Amino acid sequence: MVEGWRNGFREATNSKPLFVTIYATVIIGVLVSSFYVFSAIYSPTNGSTSWLSSPPLSTAGRIHDLPQENVTFQLPVAQPPPPPQTLPPPAPEIAQVKSLGKIWVSPPRDKKMPPLESFKLTKELFGERVKDNVIIVTFGNYAFMDFILTWVKHLTDLDLSNILVGAMDTKLLEALYWKGVPVFDMGSHMSTVDVGWGTPTFHKMGREKVILIDSVLPYGYELLMCDTDMVWLKNPLPYLARYPDADVLTSSDQVVPTVVDDSLDIWQQVGAAYNIGIFHWRPTESAKKLAKEWKEILLADDKVWDQNGFNEIVRRQLGPSVDGDSGLFYAYDGNLKVGILPASIFCSGHTYFVQAMYQQLRLEPYALHTTFQYAGTEGKRHRLREGMVFYDPPEYYDAPGGFISFKPSIPKSLLLDGKHTIVSHFALVNHQMKQIRSALAIASLLNRTLVMPPIWCRLDRLWFGHPGTLVGSMTRQPFICPLDHVFEVNIMLKELPEDEFGPGIGIREYSFLDNPSLPKQVKESWLDVQLCQEGKEGCEASNRTSPSRVLKFPKRSNEDTFKAIFSTFHDVKVIKFSSVEDAFIGFSDKGREERFRRRVKRYVGIWCCEENKTPGHIYYDMYWDEKPGWKPVPPQTPEEDHPPL
Repeated sequence: MVEGWRNGFREATNSKPLFVTIYATVIIGVLVSSFYVFSAIYSPTNGSTSWLSSPPLSTAGRIHDLPQENVTFQLPVAQPPPPPQTLPPPAPEIAQVKSLGKIWVSPPRDKKMPPLESFKLTKELFGERVKDNVIIVTFGNYAFMDFILTWVKHLTDLDLSNILVGAMDTKLLEALYWKGVPVFDMGSHMSTVDVGWGTPTFHKMGREKVILIDSVLPYGYELLMCDTDMVWLKNPLPYLARYPDADVLTSSDQVVPTVVDDSLDIWQQVGAAYNIGIFHWRPTESAKKLAKEWKEILLADDKVWDQNGFNEIVRRQLGPSVDGDSGLFYAYDGNLKVGILPASIFCSGHTYFVQAMYQQLRLEPYALHTTFQYAGTEGKRHRLREGMVFYDPPEYYDAPGGFISFKPSIPKSLLLDGKHTIVSHFALVNHQMKQIRSALAIASLLNRTLVMPPIWCRLDRLWFGHPGTLVGSMTRQPFICPLDHVFEVNIMLKELPEDEFGPGIGIREYSFLDNPSLPKQVKESWLDVQLCQEGKEGCEASNRTSPSRVLKFPKRSNEDTFKAIFSTFHDVKVIKFSSVEDAFIGFSDKGREERFRRRVKRYVGIWCCEENKTPGHIYYDMYWDEKPGWKPVPPQTPEEDHPPL
């Protein structure tokens, strides 16, 4: 190397004096830099390691220097120190962005957690995480921790680290800190449990969001504010940067497409509410004015829902358009420039799960927000699991006792023939429900977790009367409907007293066996079960399998036969039934059967709603086939308005 420098210098001296000067400057610079590097390596700094070692807490992705924020949703996960098992994969998933600290790097076990004051919301704390003047924020309490971890994981998978989570209770703050997730204290002193939509505590969370926005905008940073019941599927920042003149870009509850590409929705055609679960704020004077008034309205009346308040003041004035091309328009006081994010790619629970609008338009979705769903928080979680975008701990994918699945049998006539009516919808769903009832019984008998099948529906489910699908939407008929359209997912996952309802029955989403998170030991351990007619050749109650791991099993087998045969396959992770129609004739223990019936009757929900009728909802009935003349009609009297007995 030294000889190379010498040769270069000789060549320079044989050329013009200017090049001599350049070479000399370069050499002197290298020598000076080397001096500082070596001195930094070999000289201590306050008794700690050098700058080449691990960075200090404030830049190592640790949380004690991060800003404080308001509101989030709630999630349950492991307890703080020592760091519990992480939901997201560890080291390989570490995200770095220049000076931003690493995420998913837990603090050292021998370190104490910094005092709570270290997590207060300040401009400096936000500044630790900002990149390109943008910060992405969510907030919540401990009950939503698994949603929060999923939210963070999706962003770090997209190489985004300019994120912060506002903790509404100390339990969440500590748990996130020990997982290496940037967190700040919102000072909310919130309950750690799920508060439920529409409750006073739920509305308090909404106010915390508005207070947070009003507090952060004066810092001068762009704020992408998100609810925790949504996930990012694609980096949204380049899209938002396409509209530099926008003061606010907001998602909406629009279910009818106004555009067929990735441009902003046409504001004149958006009649649905602007949804504040996903929206982007720039620190302009107009945006600050809006945030301040919005906050004052909510603080003055605790009965106003935050989203309604936002819509009311923004819609005081709508239009005109800012220009002819961008899709932005003036709103609020005539100066605020607003854009409505396209519902096809900034998806609601309806445009994503029911319409699959982005697929039909051949677009790539940026976000998924679990709106338009049922069964509360459990329904939201199950929707995300159906979409294979929720991150569960490893044990979720390898449940004790293993799994069973089955292939539904649906005649073409029920699925495709005739008009899409209430009668044809219930005929289709009831046919599938009867098979699910049998599968639940077998799962209970074998103490296995049931992988639910995809459920086909002819009609949409909503909160109000409709003609089957929303007019103008892209809902296809029939379509695979989310489980919460038919079943009360929250009841299915709830622990019910065993003495009254029999043993619990675990369930998994229909996409479970296709999930990339399914471990190898589950994927490779399976048994195919083909039902056969007893008496025919090769059809007998036996545990003999073919070389291709196929077991022939007689239809209409009893409890003892099931237990005797399948107990020999207790080590098999997944038992796949080709069908469950007429597979099981019932429990031997009538008391157990009665408890099972009591349990599964509670599992089904309602279809809603028939037009021009009050009430217009119709109850699904798990045992519809045992009631001669059963018809799908709304309750005729108030006394009939209850789940089927």
